[in-house]
Amino acid sequence: MTACAIESAARDTAPEAIRTRAASSAFTITANGAYGARLAGAGEALFPERWTLRGSAPHAVPLPLAQPEEAGTDLQPLADGRVLIRRAVAGRHLFSLLYPAGPGTGELPIGGIETPDLVLLPPAPDGRSVYAIAPGERASAIWLVVGGAFGPEQLAVVPGHCSGGVWLDREGRMLALDRRLDGGPCKSIAVDLRRGGEVMPLLQVADGSEDRLLLADVDSGLLLIRSDAPGRDRLGWGVWGSGLPIRFPKSLQPTDPAVSVTPFALQSGRSLAPERCAVALCVRGGDGGAHLGVWRPEGRRLHQRPGPDGWLTGAGWWDPNGVLGLPVVTPAMPCAIARIGTASVFTDGRRTMVGALDSDLRNADAEGVAEAPSSTGRGALGAPDGYRPIPLQQAPLGGRIGPG
Repeated sequence: MTACAIESAARDTAPEAIRTRAASSAFTITANGAYGARLAGAGEALFPERWTLRGSAPHAVPLPLAQPEEAGTDLQPLADGRVLIRRAVAGRHLFSLLYPAGPGTGELPIGGIETPDLVLLPPAPDGRSVYAIAPGERASAIWLVVGGAFGPEQLAVVPGHCSGGVWLDREGRMLALDRRLDGGPCKSIAVDLRRGGEVMPLLQVADGSEDRLLLADVDSGLLLIRSDAPGRDRLGWGVWGSGLPIRFPKSLQPTDPAVSVTPFALQSGRSLAPERCAVALCVRGGDGGAHLGVWRPEGRRLHQRPGPDGWLTGAGWWDPNGVLGLPVVTPAMPCAIARIGTASVFTDGRRTMVGALDSDLRNADAEGVAEAPSSTGRGALGAPDGYRPIPLQQAPLGGRIGPG
């Protein structure tokens, strides 16, 4: 585990209640894994906190302002180290950029959007832009919040109620959304933001099934989905544009209906081997506890164990060397990163996986490094001018539910 330093110099003049950090699961990470941000503090004394995740000494910078923030305030870090904050005030969503400024915090207001509901989309691939979606019952608007010429600007209106959000390329052009149209089943679509929001079908397992895209890897084309096409809601995986059927492995289906399994990070860089991409999952039990799960398609086994103490549950990222980083907050370590290498998780033979994970989580940085990422990536995903997503639909469903 790597402990992070807290930049405190003149910032420790903040009230004691503000310096108290409580573990929060709302931790957002830039697409390149350089920065993270969360709403720290306890009770009503909440404030933004930026984490620098790269380098030999990762550290956290508190960004408190004159007034504490409301619970539910959204944060999103940018690649230049600034942090976007969204505040809901009297039916409006107001945006500012926060940054360290000497002993205090600088704030640059950039405008607002008047709409009942607004959801920030996952961090954009370029690290400079921030997007949001305003879902409506009959239509949903996509907004560029940061990156435009004059504050927030509306980019497109998509028919239907949209949710989710997964980026499909490195340019921030193709966005996958889960759409429900005219009361029908939910289907994932691809939206071309450079063509005024042109919509294309992306994921349709069966005509009447509820199909949602959860994660996508640009390099390998690996997709993680959730669908009820097999008869009940299950996790599945497929490879974009390969023609292979979508599979619903038993290893990702909990036997206890009170247990949920949610993927939160995909290992990238394996352009020719999607079945070897590692997937990090959060396994939540009916008692409210959370375990860390690591899985990959070729292994057909979900490796589980309790997450490290103080894990900001459900948050994490894979670095280019195949090491999983998990943000950790404890009274003794208010900013720390637990690291797990894929080599220690997927060791063959009779060796106990629990011991290998326990060593990595609690004592030291991971040993064993996966292959370096490919510099070429997938050509189809890297050519936006000629690229069109291929709908994922294979029928019949027979034979798709594998033994793994």
